[in-house]
Amino acid sequence: MIDIKFLRENPDVVRENIKKKFQDDKLPLVDEAIALDIRNREIKTEVEALRANRNKASKQIGALMGQGKREEAEEVKRSVAADGSKIDELSAEEKEVGEKLNAIMMRIPNIIDPSVPIGRNDEENVEVQRYGEPLVPDFEIPYHAEILEKLNGLDLDSARKVAGNGFYYLTGDIAQLHSAVITYARDFMIQRGFEYCIPPFMIRSNVVTGVMSFAEMEAMMYKIEGEDLYLIGTSEHSMIGRYIDTIIPEKQLPKTLTSYSPCFRKEKGAHGIEERGIYRIHQFEKQEMVVICKPEDSMMWFDKLWQNTVDLFRTLDIPVRTLECCSGDLADLKVKSVDVEAWSPRQKKYFEVGSCSNLGDAQARRLKIRVDGENGKYLAHTLNNTVVAPPRMLIALIENNLNEDGSVNIPEALRPYMLGKSIIK
Repeated sequence: MIDIKFLRENPDVVRENIKKKFQDDKLPLVDEAIALDIRNREIKTEVEALRANRNKASKQIGALMGQGKREEAEEVKRSVAADGSKIDELSAEEKEVGEKLNAIMMRIPNIIDPSVPIGRNDEENVEVQRYGEPLVPDFEIPYHAEILEKLNGLDLDSARKVAGNGFYYLTGDIAQLHSAVITYARDFMIQRGFEYCIPPFMIRSNVVTGVMSFAEMEAMMYKIEGEDLYLIGTSEHSMIGRYIDTIIPEKQLPKTLTSYSPCFRKEKGAHGIEERGIYRIHQFEKQEMVVICKPEDSMMWFDKLWQNTVDLFRTLDIPVRTLECCSGDLADLKVKSVDVEAWSPRQKKYFEVGSCSNLGDAQARRLKIRVDGENGKYLAHTLNNTVVAPPRMLIALIENNLNEDGSVNIPEALRPYMLGKSIIK
């Protein structure tokens, strides 16, 4: 969500940004917002004038009454009453106009960073760098669900009976490996100076609309029937929501947080939800990074965050690459985003395992997260990044450590979390 003052002074910049995101259907919103903003300010000016006149008239009434000029005083009272009715009428219109303006501003996409490549969708994302040597063994690698089932680690059929498609049971050594990845990721981030948090797994609607666009909300969030609560799609939502309507002393920045949570997603419109596997699912667990910082530090933290994910995967000897998300692939609140993709020896290509995003002051503006600095108050910048999301991480881990006999080697870094076990057979 951009600043209305910025839109007012730079409408052409906002229009050009919309075009770069290939959202031309939103171009009329700029003129609508400008018209509503003008009317909103006209109302405020008129109300202020009426209130000033009413205050002046009130003093006049007292003076006239003191002089015994009752009829003149009554006439002024009638004028004051009329002004009061007009103020009430304008105040009601001001509220209506303000709500319409806010709704439109929440649909206008954030201004992307100049470094973002221009492209229509994820097919035009740009590879930045590769880390590690992607290898393909000289034996065939089965589909990940088949590998996990042969290791007695995955039960999709029972999950389908219990909850439907998009759910799973993990069991035995595979379930333990899943937990080992999460715990290792937690400790990895703590060792990098991040504060560990476990947040609420449900949030109210005002937090939902504060952290994401309406389109994302509709595609992702599960609503709790009869209550103003939603299941979180990622812990970033409740972690950022923690600071709603707060003023943070500048000396407390940056806030560097790592959080664990289950995540729940509709995956509305997603392809492959019926697929027999755990790549695209309705429920999973994740370790996340969140940073709240000063505006001038946000790009530095952006680079640190995605690098943390790359470093973690490399400690497990999983080849990865980074992709710069193009303009058309950025969600409306994002200024810049990088995906981290892991190598799949079976598919002989990379697939997404994490996403790092700089949202500028968009979330802070919606949630009123301000910083109290030496030169006054200003909006914080917020960033988030996936450390690991084990269902997808498991796919990369298992494929890159699979032996020809179907067993899976456990990377050395995870063995302390697996009670010393070095292989799953």
